[in-house]
Amino acid sequence: MKVDKYISQSGFTSRRKAIILIEEKRVSVNKKTAVFSTEVKEGDLVLIDGKQLRPTEFIPAYIAYNKPKGIECTSEKIAGNIIDAVNHPLAVYPIGRLDKDSEGLILLTNHAEIMNKIAHSKYEHEKEYVVTLNLPVRQAFLNEIAGGIEVNGEKTKPCIVSKEAGAKRIFRITLTQGLNRQIRKMCNAFNYQVIKLQRVRVMHIELGKLKLGEWRDLTEEELNVLLKEL
Repeated sequence: MKVDKYISQSGFTSRRKAIILIEEKRVSVNKKTAVFSTEVKEGDLVLIDGKQLRPTEFIPAYIAYNKPKGIECTSEKIAGNIIDAVNHPLAVYPIGRLDKDSEGLILLTNHAEIMNKIAHSKYEHEKEYVVTLNLPVRQAFLNEIAGGIEVNGEKTKPCIVSKEAGAKRIFRITLTQGLNRQIRKMCNAFNYQVIKLQRVRVMHIELGKLKLGEWRDLTEEELNVLLKEL
């Protein structure tokens, strides 16, 4: 397998970080500096910063986490990073991002191959959010954003929106793309401020009754559907 995938599956770090290590020429295979096309076979000597990489048995993990506001979706060693917050026994990494000021469902895994297939907008997987605004939701506003609006020079894709029953300032929105702070910018374009932004669904996986700050393994049914769709 390719060296970046090998490093990721060893549990040393994420595949994205492995690519950075290769770019920085900190990885060697059989005493030759590794490049992106370098293949690793059984018995090969892989060194990172001169130290031998000893892979652990790969145990796949797929979890759903209810991210609180203030947690950063990064594996960088900074205060409030999602890896420390989850504190999973295996080296799992977030699939996509949920900005620091938002809360709700985010998936994490150590299965590198599926990360981009879930997170990248080209696959058009649905992600549903509940949004609380500072002012009552106008139907004209929902009609506009449903068809797509201009945000930072890029038009957003059509999306599904609806008012939350019995609430004046809350609406639901289902996106198939994930521009940086997209929902907040869409609301700001109509002079709304987002008071609370919560993701409640990724594809067929729902937040449900998972408490804020807690995580759970995906059920067998959820995982089977996920892998089949990908």
